[in-house]
Amino acid sequence: MKKWLYSAVATSFLLFGCGDEEVEVDTLDNGIMPAEVIVEIQTAEQLAVGEPIQLAAKVTQNDDAVNDADEVKFEVWESGLRDDGEMLEGTLTKDGIYVVDYTFDHDGVYYMFAHTTARGLHVMPKQKLVVGNPDMDKVLEDTSSHSMEHSSDDKDNNEQEHQEEKKEEDHNH
Repeated sequence: MKKWLYSAVATSFLLFGCGDEEVEVDTLDNGIMPAEVIVEIQTAEQLAVGEPIQLAAKVTQNDDAVNDADEVKFEVWESGLRDDGEMLEGTLTKDGIYVVDYTFDHDGVYYMFAHTTARGLHVMPKQKLVVGNPDMDKVLEDTSSHSMEHSSDDKDNNEQEHQEEKKEEDHNH
């Protein structure tokens, strides 16, 4: 039994040791994984109908403002109507804060993702927005993920998953 075990171990060392493929790890040039990108939504959760507001998100890494995000987009949709939502491009104002002006034209419960791609990572925190005085008995809770974080290489996969998630939500209603 011991001979067989030693043979198996020796064979595995030979097989793995002779491989000429290197395992690639997604790191920065210095070999260190990038620090987490934090996206904090700064839009109030209770909003008034018909008043201009700013959808806002603060982007940081290692407690430093990220002023060079590749992309910050705000996805906004009314409860139960995700396919009718809007994708709005955020603009850097100062100190890692990205904003877009928006006005809600009727009472309702809305949801917002702050899709953020910065420094090799894609982060998308989500927030519920209650606008005016909606009839809460008619509100459909949103089942999409609360927030997500991925490497930017996964961004295409995330968009595909997002589309599949929408299809599943439509099928369930």
